[in-house]
Amino acid sequence: MEKEKQKKRKSKKRETDILETKKNSGLRNRETNIISFVFAGLFLFMMGYLVWFNVTEAPDIINSPYNKRVDNQETKVVRGDILAADGSILATTETDEDGNETRSYPFGKVFCHVVGLSSAKSGIEGEENYHLLSEDGNVLKQLASDATGQKAMGNTSVTTLDVDLQEAAYKAIGSNKGAVIVMEPSTGKILAMVSKPDYDPNDASTDYSEWLTYDSADSVLLNRATQGLYPPGSTFKIITALEYIREYDADSYSYHCTGSAYIQGGTSIPCFDNKAHGTENLKTAFANSCNSAFSTIGTQLNRSAFKNLCSTLMFNSNLPIGIEYNSSSFTLDDSSGISEAQETAIGQGKTMMTPIHNLMITAAIANDGVMMTPYLVDHVQTADKIIVEQTTPTALATVATADEAEQLTQYMRAVVTQGTGYALKNASYKAAGKTGSAQYDSSDNVHSWFVGFAPYDDPEVAICVILEGGYTGVRNASYVAKEVLDAYFN
Repeated sequence: MEKEKQKKRKSKKRETDILETKKNSGLRNRETNIISFVFAGLFLFMMGYLVWFNVTEAPDIINSPYNKRVDNQETKVVRGDILAADGSILATTETDEDGNETRSYPFGKVFCHVVGLSSAKSGIEGEENYHLLSEDGNVLKQLASDATGQKAMGNTSVTTLDVDLQEAAYKAIGSNKGAVIVMEPSTGKILAMVSKPDYDPNDASTDYSEWLTYDSADSVLLNRATQGLYPPGSTFKIITALEYIREYDADSYSYHCTGSAYIQGGTSIPCFDNKAHGTENLKTAFANSCNSAFSTIGTQLNRSAFKNLCSTLMFNSNLPIGIEYNSSSFTLDDSSGISEAQETAIGQGKTMMTPIHNLMITAAIANDGVMMTPYLVDHVQTADKIIVEQTTPTALATVATADEAEQLTQYMRAVVTQGTGYALKNASYKAAGKTGSAQYDSSDNVHSWFVGFAPYDDPEVAICVILEGGYTGVRNASYVAKEVLDAYFN
């Protein structure tokens, strides 16, 4: 009997031990699973971060002038060439008999701002710094270069720039301060970019220190196409008109212009030369660039909606341009007064824009409301012309519907056929555009703007011109635009 009891006790103990073992094993498995999940989560997080970093942050860090690791490549890699779209050399490295290298710019001043300086890491030279100092990925070639001590040839960056168009823009702007940019609206491809005053990049080794001493008004190093901030003047009426179209029935709009407009609590806004335009609809008010009509419209718009539209249009935002730039600013909000609303609607007041941004918005209208990401480099290739990276046109944002873009296009066409854009009226191509005169100080001088595209019914090219106040030798920016567009179409 006692043996039977002992046997039962042993059996029960074994069961207890087994259960305890299973329990402990389950706890250990659970702890192991938790640890495994934690490490898996950390691994996935790190992988996601690496992907995000390589897509968003790595290009900037790689091309940063403070990244000495890339610059150290210069000891074993000859900086690659920068080419125009047709293969013309825009920047190259020349090596003398003693092995001394000199960066050479065959077109001198013509491409100076957009191509930039290798020494300053500006323009395309800065944007493409990593690629230009990267050698052919062929391992055997790399080993051969290392073994012989001979430098490898860096990759070549082939740009979207059109030499003939660039030279036409450079000539058209003359000796005036300002900028000209030409873009393909359907892709974002930049075909020409000129800024003046300019400099000869071949003289940078001796004159760069002097260029740094110039004040901002006379700076030759400032790329006015992307860094110049100006009041947009009447070119901003494109945006004001778009907001009005969204809030009201544009077809029923009517306004009688007497040459100026005063709103209680606001400011008296005159039309150019106090010209009385008479009774206008929205299209004719736009074509006549009627300040009276548009300053009045500015007080009628929902300011929150207007601000949201400008945010969609990338005011106060970073622009994905690749080279150095400044952000455009829009400050109107619900707390703004009547005067500020009037001035903002006609492109005066506190609003500031860069020419590249103005062009991006204009090109979006030409492209059925889709804003494309602007780009300057078509592809990167090795010295043996093997393509290692190709740019794909990318939509940045849809800023207007196709119907809205079409309505604005008709307004912009009217500017040319019956309004202030008369310089292009008899051109062989059918252009659409908007002129602008922007006050910037107490003098009589104004900045002159023109933005537009052609042909208006099937746009191939969009253009932006800014002439800083005090310009000479040309009546206004629309004549500069015509000369450039003539070169493109003829």
